[in-house]
Amino acid sequence: MGLLERLRKEWFILGIVLVIAVARLEPGVGVKGGPLKPEITITYIAVSAIFFNSGLSLKTEELTNALMHVKLHLFVQIFTLVFFPTAIWVFLQLLSITPINEWLLKGLQTVGCMPPPVSSAVILTKAVGGNEAAAIFNSAFGSFLGIVITPLLLLLFLGSSSSVPFTSIFSQLFMTVVVPLIIGQIVRRYIKDWLERKKPPFGAISSCVLLMIIYTTFCDTFANPNIDLDKFSLIIIVFIIFSLQMSFMFLTFLFSTRNNSTFTPADTVAIVFCSTHKSLTLGIPMLKIVFAGYEHLSLISVPLLIYHPAQILLGSLLVPTIKSWMVSRQK
Repeated sequence: MGLLERLRKEWFILGIVLVIAVARLEPGVGVKGGPLKPEITITYIAVSAIFFNSGLSLKTEELTNALMHVKLHLFVQIFTLVFFPTAIWVFLQLLSITPINEWLLKGLQTVGCMPPPVSSAVILTKAVGGNEAAAIFNSAFGSFLGIVITPLLLLLFLGSSSSVPFTSIFSQLFMTVVVPLIIGQIVRRYIKDWLERKKPPFGAISSCVLLMIIYTTFCDTFANPNIDLDKFSLIIIVFIIFSLQMSFMFLTFLFSTRNNSTFTPADTVAIVFCSTHKSLTLGIPMLKIVFAGYEHLSLISVPLLIYHPAQILLGSLLVPTIKSWMVSRQK
């Protein structure tokens, strides 16, 4: 693969680096009250646009194909939204006595609370030849669950910012997440044939809006002289994220392949990816709402921004190995 092709494929990761660099150079543009007016354009318009786009692109009609795999769905959703955040919380009790930046540790907890992503787990399951229908169902169903459960988990494990009351958080979530998602689904019903024919770049649209949200979040950080991020903490967090991801992938693989398991090798592939991947597209807007007013919001966001490329990188590297395992088991 040529350099240009690689850059084109990884444009979103490069975009994250670029918008953080631009925010560092000129933070005044994207700060609250600045020329971009992020308190309106980001908090309401950009977040609503992402979830309207999700509603428009979500093929809920395909979910019925995988509805009967109840045991598989329960495994994925319980692992993702119960075991994962609880295990991270226990792990963080041990890390709290270390000199690692406390806001990055809080960010690790937010990673645990996130629902599965709509795209990456499905793409990797398909690349291996696993149960794609189950991956689609769990990604979509997990996203719907995450709209309600993720904010509750964030409030349970971390509490909210003192400047935003609980009722305000959920009313804003309803207006900027649930309502646009429902409207997107309604609109999809009427233009489904056109969408299937034209195949608009939903992923790219959401990613561009997401880059705007990341940019304004880091503008707030760099405009605040009280925030300091030490390199030691950042390196340790990167190492922890890769270690956690490998450990959880191995754990889900062990559970789904044990002797009394009824899962097929194709099911195991979907389980490994769907249970361990976390959504950046849903996560960043939710953090923006739940932690509105936190001066350390961008530091809390850092682990999720690292986890996203890490899960794609690790998953892509493991595709040939998992594929050969699945083929050998199916013979």
